[in-house]
Amino acid sequence: MAIESQGSKRLLTIEELKDHWEEIGMELFPHQIECVDKVIHEMDGRALLADEVGLGKTIEAGMILKELLLRGKVKTFLILVPASLGYQWWFELSNKFKIDVWFNRKGRGLLYYDQMIASLDMCKRKHHADGLIKKGFDMVIVDEAHKLKNRNTLNWKFVNTLPKKYCLLLTATPIQNDLEELYNLVSIIKPDIFGSYKKFRDDYTTGKRKAKNQKELQHVLEKVMIRNSRQKSTLSFPARKVKLINLQLTPEEKELYDKVTRLVRIEYRKRQREKKSILFLLTLQREVCSSSFALLQTLEKMIKKGHPDLIDKLKELYQLAAKIRVNAKMRKVLEILKSLDGQAIIFTEFRATQWKLCEYLQQNGLVPVAFNGSMSANRKEWMKAIFREKGDVLVSTEAGGQGLNFQFCDTLINYDLPWNPMRIEQRIGRIHRLGQRNDVKIYNFSTIGTIEENIVNLLHEKINLFESVIGKLECIIKDNEKAKTFEGNIFKLIAEAEDDNDLRERFDTFGKAIVERGHFSLS
Repeated sequence: MAIESQGSKRLLTIEELKDHWEEIGMELFPHQIECVDKVIHEMDGRALLADEVGLGKTIEAGMILKELLLRGKVKTFLILVPASLGYQWWFELSNKFKIDVWFNRKGRGLLYYDQMIASLDMCKRKHHADGLIKKGFDMVIVDEAHKLKNRNTLNWKFVNTLPKKYCLLLTATPIQNDLEELYNLVSIIKPDIFGSYKKFRDDYTTGKRKAKNQKELQHVLEKVMIRNSRQKSTLSFPARKVKLINLQLTPEEKELYDKVTRLVRIEYRKRQREKKSILFLLTLQREVCSSSFALLQTLEKMIKKGHPDLIDKLKELYQLAAKIRVNAKMRKVLEILKSLDGQAIIFTEFRATQWKLCEYLQQNGLVPVAFNGSMSANRKEWMKAIFREKGDVLVSTEAGGQGLNFQFCDTLINYDLPWNPMRIEQRIGRIHRLGQRNDVKIYNFSTIGTIEENIVNLLHEKINLFESVIGKLECIIKDNEKAKTFEGNIFKLIAEAEDDNDLRERFDTFGKAIVERGHFSLS
């Protein structure tokens, strides 16, 4: 094999390297070849791979690992992943790269294997971590590495302490809340590049979220981080065909929605004055936008716990919700699915909505497959296999929003939209990614005369989220110093509005601020 004869010399040229991988059946893209070349020869095998969703970070990591194995630079390696992605990693490395690797599901014999995939949550436990740290590995790869963003967590401490010559951290979101998270990731890979956090903060930040000396910071990051974007790449992706589905609530649903929203606004003002928690109000408002079934479950729990000042109102809402058997969104889902030739993925935020929807679709002759975070890793793999082989539709909560590859499917239905636009892009990335050959159809549900209508309008018309990609939006979220969170600001708009007209005006002002001033602040 030509690649093996290189020894310690530089890799083949970009074109020769591409020819070599195509020779053994790998379809590669220029940005992936360049990534491998740069990581091995300019970054000493230690890098933060931060490509946007769907650009093939796993393939890049596999190529780098294979190159180092062929050169004899790596003999032992540990790949740390979320449990639900372990099988996917094993399949990719075994079949595409012909790497003989053990997927250790249950933690048995962790110290006996030199080439292994295992879950981060399992390995960080003290009785496992102590032995793994003593053992050490030539190479450590961490998928979904944003789980290492906090230096005070066991995740970060374990990976940082684990001896390793080479290290790859993979995440599409190296910053989710503030610049300290980026520092924490980089300090695992190359701790000397920024020095102490105090020095990093003094040199590059104004507050937690806003960067200064940005050109210098970018120059330093280029030594340790690779971030390919769809906009900058030469790749040709299938189109996104986005369709907004406006739905009229049934009279029963509308009555329930109005009464929940009225309660939220009244209680919000009261609890703000008394400085009491408003978390349950946020939950109620989000659930009623999803389905009466999600709301019903929460109301039942609240009634059992007892809220003396609210008990009568909660019982009234519970009785209204219990009368609803099928909602408008369910009927529309069935109509869309019946018209499709292929398979579809439906995303909802709430498990109660998920189960009711699966039940309804099954009663109407379809084969729905549920996927959520409560399932074991084995069961998740089983669900994915069933969907791939014979399912009509995968009905998933946010647990399916990251790390899963469903290029064989080209239809996505957002049954309800999360209030965080970054999570929407994660959902779309499950099907709109490398390997997708068809145009991607995205259906976004919006119920007329509700908060959901305002949110969908904001995402469609003001931010233009679905017609573009997330890169620009991501920068807006990162650099916004004043806003606590996008979701928090959405709820503030809802709770403080006097009526529906006032709410529409507030959303309009908010959307203009995002577009014109480039931030999510309400001020």
